Amino acid sequence: MTFFLMSISAAQMTLIEAWNHGGWLMWVLAGMSVIGATFCLYFLATLRERAVVPFRLRRDLPGYLLLDDVSDARRLCEDSPSPFSAVMIATLDAVRNAPKASPELISKVAESEGARQSDLIQGQTQWLLEIATIAPMVGLLGTVIGMLGAFGAVASDVAAAKPTLLAEGVSQAIITTIFGLFVAIPAMMMYAFFRRRAAKLVAVLESTCAEMVAILSSKYAQD
Repeated sequence: MTFFLMSISAAQMTLIEAWNHGGWLMWVLAGMSVIGATFCLYFLATLRERAVVPFRLRRDLPGYLLLDDVSDARRLCEDSPSPFSAVMIATLDAVRNAPKASPELISKVAESEGARQSDLIQGQTQWLLEIATIAPMVGLLGTVIGMLGAFGAVASDVAAAKPTLLAEGVSQAIITTIFGLFVAIPAMMMYAFFRRRAAKLVAVLESTCAEMVAILSSKYAQD
């Protein structure tokens, strides 16, 4: 933010003047920043261990499984929607539909749904990466458009002081690049943060599912 304000000050422009010089692309960048901030708030709420593996479900589910109570175990999972419950519901359905399923089949069902849930957990953070990638390109587009306008103004006004006109046009054009980086840099930082968090949550999900599958295999699988 300090870099941004210093750049505007150096060009002797107020924030409103800089915004007006940037043109309609400034609204595109503003929209991208709002979307990025919204995703960050959403990830703060959803990329938590209790949201991925609810504590109540992790605590109570083994008891239902040890009592051979598949139906109640499934209802317990339905009452706590989460990636972990989705994996367990798919696994419990496989056990209920195929009572003589082998441990390998039970594990395969859990791994299949677990892989899908892992992709959903980690894949959603890609939106921040997309914003971090596209924002500088939008800013560069604004710079190219501004440069084109600046050279066009110089070419059409032969009597004017060309260096002055050109310098003014370039200073206006580069504003969109500054704004683009101002949007992209925080988005990239937050992407890296949430990507690491998602990876840790996937590891927790995998280990917890493995514990439950081991119980299911011992109780329901037939040799």
